[in-house]
Amino acid sequence: QVQLVESGGGLVQPGGSLRLSCAASGSIFSINAMGWYRQAPGKQRELVAAITSGRSTNYADSMKGRFTISRDNARNTVYLQMNSLKPEDTAVYYCNAETMRSEYWGQGTQVTVSS
Repeated sequence: QVQLVESGGGLVQPGGSLRLSCAASGSIFSINAMGWYRQAPGKQRELVAAITSGRSTNYADSMKGRFTISRDNARNTVYLQMNSLKPEDTAVYYCNAETMRSEYWGQGTQVTVSS
């Protein structure tokens, strides 16, 4: 079992920045990749960014150049640095961890971009 706890969401003005954190605990040795997804009201959950244990990264096209995913293995934590935020980035952001047998989700953290 893997437990994920997100933090760092909030209200930010357009053009602003936020950094989300996701702390993993439990069977962390079994994690192959971690990522961030988001879900806006009335929309499907979508991939934002992902990072493998070897630190290979993958981004959704609309986030490239604005968002950066990173991981601190010593702290078992994955970060999502979000810059140049837009109102359309408003969503609940979820942390995800994949193992060979399953995937796990955090509880989500709300990000609201509004003036």
